[in-house]
Amino acid sequence: MTSFTVAPTADVDERAEIGAGTRIWHLAQIREDATLGENCNIGRGAYVGPGVVIGDNVKLQNHALVYEPARLADGVFIGPAAVLTNDEYPRAVTPEGRLKTGDDWHAVGVTIGEGAAIGARAVCVAPVTVGRWALVAAGAVVTKDVPDFALVVGVPARRIGWVGRAGRPLTPKGDGLWVCPETGAEYREADGVLTES
Repeated sequence: MTSFTVAPTADVDERAEIGAGTRIWHLAQIREDATLGENCNIGRGAYVGPGVVIGDNVKLQNHALVYEPARLADGVFIGPAAVLTNDEYPRAVTPEGRLKTGDDWHAVGVTIGEGAAIGARAVCVAPVTVGRWALVAAGAVVTKDVPDFALVVGVPARRIGWVGRAGRPLTPKGDGLWVCPETGAEYREADGVLTES
């Protein structure tokens, strides 16, 4: 008896490791040697590449594409149709015109920190790291690392503020202090880095 749920139309390779309580919905594909933690929710048509590692309590929304060798920490949210790429210099063919194979390129990955969220149709261009509890806005294109708790928007993505664990933009209190309007939690900014107080 399995401790996870897989829709009949999903394609889950038998070499993948799936944690207890994880749900994999219609037309999702989980490739060989992928590791999914406990209580994940993999939406319709989502793709998880070979060897990708996903933590516990992660949500991949419908048609999210997570290419190897991506690493997603616990509590990560990947919005609908968001893409985590893996090829810095994509080409279908070699300079000689031969169809490329896995031996013709080196995959680079995207790393997403604990609790971070990637908005709908956003693209993270590998190799980049999105920090803990950061928020990438819908449609953004991330081309450089995103600090912990940063709110980034646009093409290319740029930081426009800070967010707390609740995902809400933080309000400045002065003297480098920021507060979450939802939880009241306080954060301190110093030298472009935000930390929890």
